[in-house]
Amino acid sequence: MARVKRGVTKHARHKKVLSAAKGSRGRQKNTFRAAMQRVEKNMQYAYRDRKNKKREYRKLWIIRINAACRQLGMKYSEFIAKLNEKNLQVDRKILANIAFEDPTAFKAIMEKIKN
Repeated sequence: MARVKRGVTKHARHKKVLSAAKGSRGRQKNTFRAAMQRVEKNMQYAYRDRKNKKREYRKLWIIRINAACRQLGMKYSEFIAKLNEKNLQVDRKILANIAFEDPTAFKAIMEKIKN
C-alpha cells in the first residue's frame, strides 16, 4: 500500500485554525497549539453569548417601555398588567419600537389601556 503524506491536509487545518484566531493577542494568533486553545474558548464564548444576546435585548426593550410609561405617569409593571387585562397581544419588542420611534402611537396605546 502506498504511503500517505499529510502535508496538504495538515497545512489546510492549521490555516483554518490560525485564520479563526486572527485578532487574538500574543502567541495565540501565530502558533497552532495556542491558537487551537484560543479558538476553542472563543467558540465557548460565542455559544454562551448567543443565549445572553436574547436576554440583553429583552432587558433593553423593558427599559425602553418603562421609560416611555413613566413619562406618561405609569409604571412598567402596571402597564403590562393592564395590557394583559385588556387582552392586547403586543410583544415587548414591538412595544419598545413604538415607544422609541413613535411616542404619539405609544400614548394612544396608553390611553386605550387607561379607559
